[in-house]
Amino acid sequence: EVQLVESGGGLVQAGGSLRLSCAASGFTFGDYSIGWFRQAPGQEREGVSFLRSSDGRLYYADSVNGRFTISSDNAKNTVFLQMNSLKPEDTAVYYCAASTSRLYGSSWRNPALFGSWGQGTQVTVSS
Repeated sequence: EVQLVESGGGLVQAGGSLRLSCAASGFTFGDYSIGWFRQAPGQEREGVSFLRSSDGRLYYADSVNGRFTISSDNAKNTVFLQMNSLKPEDTAVYYCAASTSRLYGSSWRNPALFGSWGQGTQVTVSS
C-alpha cells in the first residue's frame, strides 16, 4: 500500500522559512514522481512543485519559483519542500502526491493525475 506522510508545517512570520517533508512507503520510490500541492480555504488545489523521477527534472509554479526548492533523499524515501521568503498568500494545507504517469510540460499541475496523496500539513504565514 502506497503511503505518504507530510510533516514540517507550522506557523511562521512573513519572510520566514519552513521545510516540509514527505515520507513515502509501500512502493519503489524511483518508480513514482512526486508533486507538492497546496489548497487554501475556498480555493482549488494547485500544483506548487514537481519532481519527475525518470530524469530528475524539477518544476515550480510561477508564484513560488525562486523561493521554494524541491529535493529528495532516495535512501530515505523522502521528498522535501524547502520554503523560503514565505508570504501570507502561501498559507494553505500542503499535500504531497505520487504519480506513476510520465508527466511532461504543465500536466504535473493536474491533481487528477496523481493517484496517491498524503493527509496534508498546515502552513500558516502571518503578516
